[in-house]
Amino acid sequence: MSALLDDCLVIVLAGGAGERLYPLTKERAKPALYFGGPYRVIDFALSNCLNSGLRRIFIATQYKSLSLNRHIRMGWSIVSEELGEFVEILPPQKRVSEHWYQGTADAVFQNLYSIVRENPRYLIILSGDHVYKMDYARMLRSHQERGAKVTLGTIEVPVEDGRRFGVIAIDETERVTGLQEKPDNPAPVPGNADVALASMGVYIFDTDVLIRALEDDAGQPTAHDFGKDIIPALIRKLPVYSYRFYDENKKAAKYWRDIGTLDAYYDANMDLCHVSPDFNLYDPEWPLRTYQPQAPPAKFVFAEAGTRCGQALDSIISPGCIVSGSSIYGSVLCPNVRVHSFCQIEQCILMPGVRVGRHARIRRAIIDRDVLIPRGARVGYDPEEDRRRHTVTDAGVVVVATDEEPFIGPIEEEALRLEAEADRRGASV
Repeated sequence: MSALLDDCLVIVLAGGAGERLYPLTKERAKPALYFGGPYRVIDFALSNCLNSGLRRIFIATQYKSLSLNRHIRMGWSIVSEELGEFVEILPPQKRVSEHWYQGTADAVFQNLYSIVRENPRYLIILSGDHVYKMDYARMLRSHQERGAKVTLGTIEVPVEDGRRFGVIAIDETERVTGLQEKPDNPAPVPGNADVALASMGVYIFDTDVLIRALEDDAGQPTAHDFGKDIIPALIRKLPVYSYRFYDENKKAAKYWRDIGTLDAYYDANMDLCHVSPDFNLYDPEWPLRTYQPQAPPAKFVFAEAGTRCGQALDSIISPGCIVSGSSIYGSVLCPNVRVHSFCQIEQCILMPGVRVGRHARIRRAIIDRDVLIPRGARVGYDPEEDRRRHTVTDAGVVVVATDEEPFIGPIEEEALRLEAEADRRGASV
């Protein structure tokens, strides 16, 4: 298997703007978005690569990539160049045209020069903005054993949900017979009218096949997209097969998430706070790697009966966080968050560097990086005020961006009394 993996090159497409995640993607690409505390979304695809034994990886970036580039440099410079391994950024270079990347296929086409120099037999194309666990080596083995020229990673979904995805039609041998983009009537799998196969955005190509297909597509007036153009054209000419997702997450239901909307992103993070979440971050047999800042352990201070208590329940608290005499419930705190006394945080995502002043109340909210929540602020309590100041999702989740000021509410007399009593004891944080 090692020789097979040595013949393989991975290209991670990480240039997506993530428009439906605005304002969280105002200053960063979607793959650079924080997830589950210290992680970035791209870490899951890259961790899959390392756990699969794949160590020759190109990452094609484009949209506001500074944060992503820095994360890759600081957290993923772990392979041995002397052994021919690399995790390398491919920024748009306009090597073959005067345009930036026009689609997923064009992003690969414009980097053919770098690909050909590595002389791989197989190319694995991945999206950098999905959360899942997958052994690509298992899929590569299936690709070789079937004599496939193209293999598509697929996941079973209810037929009624198929209209949200690219749906793969197959015959009884798993050979692909068609690809429908968000169809009104998704094609079910043979023998099961209730299930359709959704494309995961995971592709394996024989390199020579892909190069010819990209060159043929480049001169055509197409969207230059794998799902819309490249793969449909190849289905009619060559053996293209489906590979059904084998989940390394070890749960009853297969976990693959495209967290493409604010509500989907929020819900996926909140699930991690459950006693038995759908996605397991804690499996030592499938380690998830990221850049971890040099930060001290999380700390919870003050346990003063009747005044304040630093605590977190059903929550994920990252390194460097300090919770001073406040209560955190069902929330995700990214590294280096500071919550001052007498606050209540419920079902929230606080990104790195967030500071929360005394007596703040935050509920069902996402607070972007380095935001200062002032003393006495109220977020998630007054829908009209929240909509006037911030982005509010269809499900009512409030998103506070870096340049926004939350509403300052009145502080109850009892709260001020408890604060004064605590300060008299010499503790003022």
